[in-house]
Amino acid sequence: MKTITRGQPKFAAGYLSAAKHQQIEERAVTVAEYIVDKNATVRQAAKAFGISKSTVHKDITDRLGEINQALAEQAREVLDRNKSERHIRGGMATKKMYDSKRKRTKEEDVGRTLRATARISGRTN
Repeated sequence: MKTITRGQPKFAAGYLSAAKHQQIEERAVTVAEYIVDKNATVRQAAKAFGISKSTVHKDITDRLGEINQALAEQAREVLDRNKSERHIRGGMATKKMYDSKRKRTKEEDVGRTLRATARISGRTN
């Protein structure tokens, strides 16, 4: 029986080219600047740059410290503040959802009442 061995993946850790490393470092700096300038959350930054939340987090927490310590600290402060406020944002989003449902229910009740009134008035006239 033959055993099939496969070579190393093309971009395994330690096999990235210098150009690719440079590209990653530039992305980390750009993402951090965006977060600091806009007070953005990890989700907002990920969406703006078309990358995953995990990549944003890794860029800020791991990679940026080796590239630009001052910028890393500023970005970390913004992310920490966002993290401490997330439960408030979540509560506000939940409130907005229930207010929206409540408004739709009231509109539906008004519609039902109007239809019922029309039926009743149509029968008695």
